[in-house]
Amino acid sequence: MPGLHSDPKHGDPSHGDPSHGDPSHGDPHRRAAYLDELFSLADRVALVTGGSSGIGQGMATALALAGAQVVLLARGEPALRAAAGAIRSAGGQAAWVRADLADRAATLAGAEQTAAPFGEPDIIVNAAGINLRPPLTELTTGQWDETMAVNLTAPFLLGQRFGPAMARRGWGRIINVASQQALRAFGNSGGYGASKAGLTGLTRSQSEAWAARGVCCNAVTPGFVPTPMTAAVASDPVRSAALAARTMIGRNGEPADFAGVAVYLASRASDYVTGQLICVDGGFSVS
Repeated sequence: MPGLHSDPKHGDPSHGDPSHGDPSHGDPHRRAAYLDELFSLADRVALVTGGSSGIGQGMATALALAGAQVVLLARGEPALRAAAGAIRSAGGQAAWVRADLADRAATLAGAEQTAAPFGEPDIIVNAAGINLRPPLTELTTGQWDETMAVNLTAPFLLGQRFGPAMARRGWGRIINVASQQALRAFGNSGGYGASKAGLTGLTRSQSEAWAARGVCCNAVTPGFVPTPMTAAVASDPVRSAALAARTMIGRNGEPADFAGVAVYLASRASDYVTGQLICVDGGFSVS
C-alpha cells in the first residue's frame, strides 16, 4: 500500500533503525552526553534575586541542580539561610547575600557582594518583587517609588552592573520574572502592573543591547502561583479556585513548574531565543 511506509507505525525504515537521524538514539550514554551538552550549567554562576521563596526559590533550586553555583539575593536573612541550606542539602552549591532591593545603594552594594562567593554571574534571574495593590486613586507616590525600585530599577541596575561583562565574555543570560499584568489589567493593577510592563520592555532593551554578543535576555510570565507575595488570594479558596478554573490545565501553578523554563533559558539550549516573553501559566493567558 503506497501510504504504508510513510506511517511510523507501519514500517518507516527510520523508525526501525536506532541510529537513523539521532546518533544518540539507543545509546543511553551518548543521549545523556547530548542532553548534558544542551542543558548543563556546570561552571556557570547564577545570581537569583528573590531566590529565598516562591518562584525565585524554585528557579534557583533548578539552576543549582543543573550544575550552576547559585547566589541568592533577597531581603530576609532567615529565609535566605533556609533556602541556601535546602539547595546544599539537595546537592547543589549556594551562597546568599542580604540586600533591600528597594534601596538603590543597597542593591549596588549587594551586587558587589554577590560576586565574592563564586565570581561574577553568567546568569541573572530577577525574581524579586513586591505587590502593593491599593486602588490607583489611593496609590501614594511612596508606594509607586518602592514598587518601581524593586520590580524595575533593581533589574536595571543589576543588568547594568553585570550585562556588559557578560557581553565581553561572549555569553550570558538574563531572565526577568514578569506578570500577567504586563499583558492585561487586573483589579487594582496600579503601580505593580506598570512596573511589570516596564520589565518586559527592559527585557527587550537588554536583548537589543547584548544579544549579538551572546547575552540572551528573556522574560517569564507566570500564571497564579501561591507564594508569600500572593498569600491574600491563595488563602481565599473561592478566588483561588476561580483562577485555577481559568487555566487550560485546571490548576494553579507551583514554584516547581518553573524549573524547566529556568534551566532552558539559562542553558545553551536557548542560544537562539532572546527578547521573548514566555508564559508559564497553564494556558491562563490564552483561555
